[in-house]
This record gives sequence, C-alpha cells and structure tokens, in this order.
Amino acid sequence: MTPAPEAATSDRPAAADADAALVERVHRLQDEVRGLAHEHVHRFEEALRALARLATDLAEGGEAYPPGVREIARRASEECDGWALSVAAIAGRFP
Repeated sequence: MTPAPEAATSDRPAAADADAALVERVHRLQDEVRGLAHEHVHRFEEALRALARLATDLAEGGEAYPPGVREIARRASEECDGWALSVAAIAGRFP
C-alpha cells in the first residue's frame, strides 16, 4: 500500500531541515579548507623568504664559499624574494 498523502507531506519539513543542515556543514567545511589553504600559502611565502635570507648569506659569504655557489645563491636570493612577493600579492587578492 502507498502511504497517505498527509504522511508524505509531513516528512518534507524534516527532509528540508536535514538538507539545510547538510548545506550548512558543507559551507562550514569549505570555510575551514579556505582558512587552511590560506595558512599553507602563508607558510610557503615564509619559506621562500627564509630561503632568500639563507641564499643571501651564502652569496655574501666571501671567499669561504666557492664562486659558483655564491653566484647561484645570489640568483636564488633574488628569485626567492620575487617569488615571495608574487605569492603574497596573489594570496592578497583572495579572501
């Protein structure tokens, strides 16, 4: 036998509430993921800046370091600084 029409309509509010709760949960999780991604990007930017500082130290280390290493470190320092600025600028455009 099929359920009475009244029974089918009485389940609709409960289903709508369950759907709304699920949608709310999805939005909450999406917000959490965005926050974690923002934090991850920030850590990447910090790592690039730390690498730039290390590379600068090597580049300016004088004769203790081989000339080829100093040159690579000098270029890496410039690149990492630029990359960190780019990452910060890109990340700043997104909420």
